[in-house]
This record gives sequence, structure tokens and C-alpha cells, in this order.
Amino acid sequence: MKDFAYEKTPKKLKNATDLQVRFRTGFVYVALSVLCILVSDWTTVAFLVVTAGITAGEFYYMLRSDAKLPNEMLGIIAAMLYPLSVFLLGLDGALYVSLALLLALIMWYVFWMRARVPDVGVSFFGAAYCGMLLSGLVVVRTALPQPWGGVLALGIFFSVWANDSFAYLVGSKFGKHKLAPRTSPKKSWEGFIAGLVGSAAFWCLMTLIPGVTMSIPQALLFGLISGLMGVLGDLAESRIKRNSGFKDSGTIMPGHGGLLDRCDSLFLVAVTSAILLLGFGCIPYPVPLV
Repeated sequence: MKDFAYEKTPKKLKNATDLQVRFRTGFVYVALSVLCILVSDWTTVAFLVVTAGITAGEFYYMLRSDAKLPNEMLGIIAAMLYPLSVFLLGLDGALYVSLALLLALIMWYVFWMRARVPDVGVSFFGAAYCGMLLSGLVVVRTALPQPWGGVLALGIFFSVWANDSFAYLVGSKFGKHKLAPRTSPKKSWEGFIAGLVGSAAFWCLMTLIPGVTMSIPQALLFGLISGLMGVLGDLAESRIKRNSGFKDSGTIMPGHGGLLDRCDSLFLVAVTSAILLLGFGCIPYPVPLV
């Protein structure tokens, strides 16, 4: 999974044909996401397992260019096991995968003389970043009966897109004050604030859905915190790409770059949303399937 997503960083879109490719790719991705999340718990988990594997492969590919030697096989397998284990075993599943991965990486470090401590750290971080954080969506999706678990999980996706859309529209037109010029020069404080407003407004609208048990104050707080986490996740991936010399994380999504480019905001939002929804009492704690 680490190789097929790569050739070279795609060139900048130049004409209407490139824009059509970008639109079609985005449409297919959104349609597939919506379908998998709404159909059932199993399709959601399958979608997240594949997403975790591909994004972990892209992550390790970039870090190799930054003179790191991660154990990609262990990292990708662990990343894919996180969503599945949380689905089958509840929150304990994430602990079991983490312990197994840590033990395997220690053995790898002991017996492979080229491995360094930073390589072990990168290997573990990549799996946790792409797999464990994404497992927050499993918690949300399986916490409520059909169809409300799917609706709430899909709402997390849409809130990320609302944040990004508001930030882009306002930032591109009115953005004058740079948010993080060294990490992501195009982001502005104006766009950042607009994104938070968009995220909060979206979750206020979500309270109108019968299956979403969330008050307006909770929705406002939820939207602001999840919006902040989305921006932090975006900046984190931008920092990784900048340090590794990449413009995009891959080429698996024509016109968009890599799948990690599309999911960078989602990772932190997913786990933060699960924590907040559990804390607010909006969803019950997950029950192990086995």
C-alpha cells in the first residue's frame, strides 16, 4: 500500500480538463465516503481500515525522504488494525494494538542494527496518527443505532468540509494576516476564524436532526473545538510535507494529491469528536462486539 500511491508530486492544475479531473475525483471520494458510512458499521470500518493503510503508506514514504527508516510493514498493519480492533474490542482494542506494535518495534530495534530510536518513534507515530486517531469515527458510528450513528459520523466529515470551505472562501478573498507563514503560507487568521464559524454553525444545524441529542451551547463548543483541531491537523501535515520536501503526500487522488492531504484535518477531529460526544453524554461508551 505504500508504493502504489506514489510516482511524483502532481503538477499544478492548469486548464479546464485538470479542474474536471479534480471535480470527478472529489465527487467519487465524497460519494464513496457517504455510502460506506451510511450503509452499516461494517462498511464504515472497512472504509476506515483502507483509509488508514493508504495514509500510513503515504506518511512513511514522506518520512523516508527525510532520512528516516521507519518499519513501514509493521506501521501500516498496525494502522489498519486500529479501527478494526476498536470495532471488535471497544476502546481496549486500541490499547492492545499499541502494546503489540510497541513490542514488535522493540524487537525490530534490537535485532536490526540499522534501526535507530527516531526510526522506532516515527514507525509508532505513523500508525497512531493514521490509525488510532481515525478510530474515533468507529466509536461514533457504532455508539448509536442505525441510522443515527451513521448520520453523526457523517456529520463529522461534513463539519471538516464546512470548516475548510468557509476558511478557503473567506481567506482567499479577505485574508491579510498570515496564520502560520512558515508552515502553511496561504492560511490566514481571517480564514481560520471563518472556518470556526462555519464549523460551529454546522453543528448548530445538526441539533435539528432528531437523532442528534446535543444542545445549542454544546454544539457551539463542539464546533469551535473540532474546528480548531481540524486546523491543527492540517498544519501538522503541512509541517511534515515541508520538512520532507513534498508538496503533496501522493498521487492516488488525481487533481488532489494524496489521500493524506484529504484526511489531515479529519484525524484530530475524529478522535476529538469522540471524546467530546462521550463527555457531553451525546453517545454511550462503545460496547465490544466480541
